[in-house]
Amino acid sequence: MRDFRDAKAMAQTLRESLTTKTVTISHSESLELVSRMLGVADWNTLSAILHTERRETAAPAVKLKSSTAIYPAIPLRDFVPFPSATFPLFVGRENTVLALNHAFEGARELVCVIQRESAVDDPRLSDVYEIGLLSQLLELEPLENGTFKVLARGLRRVALRSFATEARAYQAEVVDVSEGAVRDARDLIRRIYQRFQDYTAAHGILMPDLWLFFDQTRDAGQIADTVATRMKLPIKDKYELLATLDPMKRLERIDALLDLSQRPVSADYAATKRRALDDADRRRHQYATLEHLLLALTEDAKASAVMRACDADLDKLRQSLVQYLDNELKHTVIETGRAEPTAAFRRVDQRAAFLAQEVGYPEVTGVNALVALFAETRSPAARLLAEHGVSRGRADKAIGRGVG
Repeated sequence: MRDFRDAKAMAQTLRESLTTKTVTISHSESLELVSRMLGVADWNTLSAILHTERRETAAPAVKLKSSTAIYPAIPLRDFVPFPSATFPLFVGRENTVLALNHAFEGARELVCVIQRESAVDDPRLSDVYEIGLLSQLLELEPLENGTFKVLARGLRRVALRSFATEARAYQAEVVDVSEGAVRDARDLIRRIYQRFQDYTAAHGILMPDLWLFFDQTRDAGQIADTVATRMKLPIKDKYELLATLDPMKRLERIDALLDLSQRPVSADYAATKRRALDDADRRRHQYATLEHLLLALTEDAKASAVMRACDADLDKLRQSLVQYLDNELKHTVIETGRAEPTAAFRRVDQRAAFLAQEVGYPEVTGVNALVALFAETRSPAARLLAEHGVSRGRADKAIGRGVG
């Protein structure tokens, strides 16, 4: 037996064999049976023994005289990992599976390279970006469809010198890169801390440990990588963060991406927001709510097109919204003053800007605001959308077809 993968394979074979004889056991039970068959008390003990044996016999990566090294490699289609992050990889291509085998037989290190185009099935050097990530393999799990799930941890950036197949397995020749000196960036880090709080709030992300991390480190590059790992961005934008070697420049890029004031807003969506606020003022409501915004979105050219593509009757939706505003918000009527957007209104507006960034829109539109509204699941606006057949899934399909 070479390592824990063979023990897991034995457990899977045992489980399948028993199933054919109408004996059903769980995956964990099959692992325990295999452990006892091999004379070990339990699976945890066997796994630890096999991991220890693998570490003791691990062979180092091949070092070349030119200060480069050759590692097994995995091309990633739609994902950009960063140093210090732990991340899952789903592997199915034959060349990639073979590279995994070579990595597990060695020091469990491989290079993650990023494909320029996800549609390329057999990438070569010209099909991948120049900067990759040397990673440590932690765990491998076979999946029922014949592919594998791998847990890996990013170690450090490397520059590719070559990327090809050797004995049908991907491998890369790489050289370490210098990331430059770390300089004091307390003011910039403080600003990013504040802006990233807005980002996580807009996306509903709870990350208390991250705030502790911000308090304990002043490493500009590490902070930039930690934030970049958690941001949703087009692959090209994420890769640019990976390829920005200078820690200060990388931190400045993060700051710019988190700065919503720099996101252009379409003229139509700006008019839609103004219409929502004016409607709240006309009704003398103290607050402009998501229902005011949704009513305005029914007249937004792009957002209304998506709602119609979901088979929504916009006239009936407007009637429901007007009835809610007239009857349910009577207690918010004031004699004087302008309506203030509610916290939910502001969240949706913020989230719309981030969504536009994530999908690569050149400007924020009413479509982004409509999609952002679905996250406010407890709001009457989201409930009314659902009642009229407009769901996040149906909206995404319509947008995927080019509607709006």
